[in-house]
Amino acid sequence: MLVAERWQRIVQLVNERGSIRVTELSELCQVTEETIRRDLDRLESEGKLMRSHGGAVSVREAQTEVPFKERETAHADFKNSIAKEAVSHIREHDRIILDASTTAWFMAKLIPDMPLTIITNSMKVALEVSGKEKIQVISTGGLLSPKSLSYVGPLAERSLDMYHVHKLFLSCKGVHIQRGISESSELQALIKRKMISIADETYLLADHSKFGMQSLTQVAGWTEIKHLITDGQTNKDDVNLIREKGVSVLQLDKE
Repeated sequence: MLVAERWQRIVQLVNERGSIRVTELSELCQVTEETIRRDLDRLESEGKLMRSHGGAVSVREAQTEVPFKERETAHADFKNSIAKEAVSHIREHDRIILDASTTAWFMAKLIPDMPLTIITNSMKVALEVSGKEKIQVISTGGLLSPKSLSYVGPLAERSLDMYHVHKLFLSCKGVHIQRGISESSELQALIKRKMISIADETYLLADHSKFGMQSLTQVAGWTEIKHLITDGQTNKDDVNLIREKGVSVLQLDKE
């Protein structure tokens, strides 16, 4: 494979998948990881992709929200397992926040009908728990983001100022070992920062595909995250590095 052909193939793979790791590109292109890193540096300088810790992200993926219908099918088995574990950390009479992630939606489907208060900025989550009689549901309102079916913006953020919750369950677009978590949309990042500020404990729900990715807007550093729940395919070294930052990590068994 000629160098130009390899570069074209790398850009194609990154755009098709949204994000990809150096190790996988090395195997697919049959060159060393060091060669791939040089390729990614060159392609980033040309504006064809964006480098991330351990890989690359599509420029389109880094700057736009992915529609909910696409997100709910991506890595669904892993998200469902993570959601099931997250639900086991909820107790009767807890006040919790569920963000607009698909993993939080999986949680909403699994939460039993018990005395709880759930605050959410997600239309999908609110609808899912609305039929559970013992659960009090509070929706933030605000500007509706049509792709994520979530409420964002100043009104949504101000509505959260009225509340204090025990636990926040959220996901994100990217998990970076040094820099923490990030989002593709500034509006989504801002609402998640506000959620973190009113919660006693923050649970990050992130499957292995989120790791090594750094999206457009920073949400929070590791000092603001108390718990991480991830799946068994997440790199063990990454898990250990996050534990060293004082985060309680629960890694599920490999599927």
